[in-house]
Amino acid sequence: MKIELSKSNLQAYWLLTRMHKPIGSLLLLWPMYWALWIASNGRPDVLVFIVFTLGVVLMRSAGCVINDYADRKIDPHVLRTKGRPIASGLVSPREALQLFLVLVLVSFLLVLLMNTLTIYLSFGGVFLAALYPFMKRYTHLPQVFLGMAFGWAVPMVYAAQTNSVPPLAWLLFVATVVWAVVYDTMYAMVDREDDLKIGVKSTAILFGDLDKVFIGFFQCLFFITLLIIGQKAELGIFYSVGLSVAVGFAIYHQLLIKDRLPAKCMTAFLNNSWLGLVVFVGIAADYLFKSSLI
Repeated sequence: MKIELSKSNLQAYWLLTRMHKPIGSLLLLWPMYWALWIASNGRPDVLVFIVFTLGVVLMRSAGCVINDYADRKIDPHVLRTKGRPIASGLVSPREALQLFLVLVLVSFLLVLLMNTLTIYLSFGGVFLAALYPFMKRYTHLPQVFLGMAFGWAVPMVYAAQTNSVPPLAWLLFVATVVWAVVYDTMYAMVDREDDLKIGVKSTAILFGDLDKVFIGFFQCLFFITLLIIGQKAELGIFYSVGLSVAVGFAIYHQLLIKDRLPAKCMTAFLNNSWLGLVVFVGIAADYLFKSSLI
């Protein structure tokens, strides 16, 4: 396997891996950080923190590459995606597969620094990352598979920090999947008209005119799950404040998508990163306050 690098290659690979658009990495990082802080009682292992931060960014990039490879015959027909590197011919499908393998290999080398349980779980993460891009052809629920791929870092980081994956870790995983259905349905609303023309499936198409109702339902389910997590992890006032601010963001997102305008739906999708951040700040502040009292 050989990838010849030039300045133009590097620029194309940078675009292909979406390094210029960090929103995907942030949406992956926040649930992983929620899990890491809860698993460690607010005192994460430094090596685990570094490995998973780098690993999440690399695997998100790998996911973008394999997604564009899978959509190489679809993207040229969608206004928003026709300029992507593979669709526009800047990167060949073969180069994309090579880059995907390199990113996965580097990520796996990082995982080898962790314990055996984490290494075993990593194979599930690669499988989900490779499976997700093809789901939009066979099911209207690709957002669920995206959530599973994005959320797999949760049981993995729990395993790395505690050498176990308790029920609370899986509850955090469920919360991450539900949240992904929320924000990725907003994202799918942007492309709904193009997707209907070319036969691509999504929850935005499945939900139809009830899309806002279903998003609201999953938002409620997400926050109920977070409340249960907070009770089981014995999180206090700072966590509650963080959730309250996050609810405010969720209401704002509903206001943005009320007319289903693509630009507003995209804004709502992007703004979910702030929601994830305030939940993390609530968790981190709670543990910081507790440690200051000890």
